[in-house]
Amino acid sequence: MTGVPEEVAAVPSRRNTTLKVIKGAKVGGPTPPRRRLVTRVPAPAEPIERVLERLDREPVEDPTEAGDLTVVGDPAEVEDLPDPHPEPTEPDAAAEPDAAGPRRRTRAVTALLVVLLAAALAGAGVQGHRWYVDRATDQARRAAVAAARQAAVNFVSVSAASVDRDLSRITAGATGDFKDEFTRGQAQVRAAVVENKVQSQGTVLRAGIVSGDRRRAVVLVAVDATVRNVKAPDGRPSHYRIQLDLVRDRDSGDWLVTKLQFVG
Repeated sequence: MTGVPEEVAAVPSRRNTTLKVIKGAKVGGPTPPRRRLVTRVPAPAEPIERVLERLDREPVEDPTEAGDLTVVGDPAEVEDLPDPHPEPTEPDAAAEPDAAGPRRRTRAVTALLVVLLAAALAGAGVQGHRWYVDRATDQARRAAVAAARQAAVNFVSVSAASVDRDLSRITAGATGDFKDEFTRGQAQVRAAVVENKVQSQGTVLRAGIVSGDRRRAVVLVAVDATVRNVKAPDGRPSHYRIQLDLVRDRDSGDWLVTKLQFVG
């Protein structure tokens, strides 16, 4: 084809929209072989109204009865659906600490309550023991004061008519060094009481504990006495302050005088 321009625009044929492009043709030269590009024209799309009508006429499939559920589309745009036949899975090891957490907290709270209860019981035991010791000590001190009062009255209350009984009463309430000394001089005391026709009766004015616990005590007693003898037949008053050291006998529990002295 002589005189054909260098580029000829593609012209659609009668059968399809095939595009013919001829490039590089030279005037006066042989015509180069032509390469035909064929493109199939897609069939026209079915109108959307007709597709909807056809879908409405088809039976609806129950997704719960279907064996498998296939979703077509972009996975990124499709919502996750539950698997109707989930496979058994192994317990998640990472979840075990969360499941065991409440149990550990329960054990910790129980242990804490046990510790607090034990501490409360121990404290109650200590307080109870202290209360018992204080109460026992107070009772022992009162008993020691009562024994000292009686021992002081016995010591100054002597009569010639009942000298043996009076001296025996003093000896029964004594122990240790005081008992030994009084026993050694008992005969002389008896002879002086009988010879001088002594009649003495004492009365406790005051008594107080100086120191003491459940085993030992020191008590101070103030005593008034009226003494009659051959030189004072009408009697004369006497006042004594007597300090008594006492110990508690382990067998009988009685308070006994270990030392007696006049202090004023």
